[in-house]
Amino acid sequence: YHVRHTVLRPAATPDQLLAHVAKSHQQLLDRNHPLFQAEFIEGLRGRRFALYLKMHHALVDGASGIMRVLASLGETADASLPPPFFATDVGRDAPAAPRTWAATAARLNELAVEQLAAGRDFSLGVLRGRRAPDARDGPGSVPFTAPRTPMNAPLQPPRSLALLSLPLDAMQAAGRAFGGTLNDVAVTVVDAALHRYLARRGAAPTEPLVAMCPVSLRDAGDREATTKVSAIFIALGTPPMTIGARMQHVIAAAGRAKEEVRRMSKEAATMYAGAVFTVAALVDLTHAGSLVRPVANLVLSNVPGSRTERFLGPAKVLGMYPLSALGAGIGLNVTLLSRAGSMDFGFVANGASMRDLGELATDTHAAFADLRRAAISRRGGRARTTRPVRQC
Repeated sequence: YHVRHTVLRPAATPDQLLAHVAKSHQQLLDRNHPLFQAEFIEGLRGRRFALYLKMHHALVDGASGIMRVLASLGETADASLPPPFFATDVGRDAPAAPRTWAATAARLNELAVEQLAAGRDFSLGVLRGRRAPDARDGPGSVPFTAPRTPMNAPLQPPRSLALLSLPLDAMQAAGRAFGGTLNDVAVTVVDAALHRYLARRGAAPTEPLVAMCPVSLRDAGDREATTKVSAIFIALGTPPMTIGARMQHVIAAAGRAKEEVRRMSKEAATMYAGAVFTVAALVDLTHAGSLVRPVANLVLSNVPGSRTERFLGPAKVLGMYPLSALGAGIGLNVTLLSRAGSMDFGFVANGASMRDLGELATDTHAAFADLRRAAISRRGGRARTTRPVRQC
């Protein structure tokens, strides 16, 4: 049940692969079985094949999942195969020694104190997020302030997918030119692309879009198979902004949102994200969207990947595209994964309202070209044309 084999028609195209994966992606995992699947897909042009791996967020977050995927791949071409992702050993903490009743009672007391402190930090964080925006600083991380867009249409079973790869070094250079991060670059170019995409469809927003960005709460070296994330909500640029001004706005807005999360304990930050998504899910399930603004317009997540090439036996990995889930009234998810000099983008959208998602990937590449020119101009250089590594 969990490991499947699919053969596409001979010399299948990337679009045919995406159409097959889209159908698999919209199907819920069976709650009566362990919440993962692996599908080996062959028949692609050039003697290529694909692996479609599906894992529920209740088991792993993005960082934990990718650790296991990378551990199931080799760093050199080899005839031998490592264990599959669901059987890899990525290192675990030594089992704790048995506790006495007294020690168990003491630990329960510690947990109670931690939860009380988390509740206090959570309440203060919500109050800070809901404070009147300072005219000088702008708002921090504030959910439920997004305009209603096609990304917030009722979710229906069809899923639309698109893939894109951009050169990692060029993205890093653009970020450095503005004093920002890779994540700032990704948020900026997707924001600019969405404005172009929506304008062509007569649905141009008059207010800034809001992106929800997951924030990892893992310590260095933490390999536990679980979910340890919070979230920030970033008010993006206004429609008429140039790409350079949009980048500067995103850097400032993301910085304010991250600072609010840093003020919370890890427990409070986790509680905050859980509370926001519980409310958003209830709004979505009860169809109360006319009474409450969307929690966000899109989810954008950056998952650390591999700095080196990877292989499955003798086969070289040509792309690792993360495809995440939709929910809580948010019908667009863009997840990034770094891989051996490239940044691989996976776009997932509500197929009922965003069928032609490949156009958004094209717009994202065009926006990145604009940002790269602005960054080179800012440094006093000359821009060269870049092409996406892979686009479907």
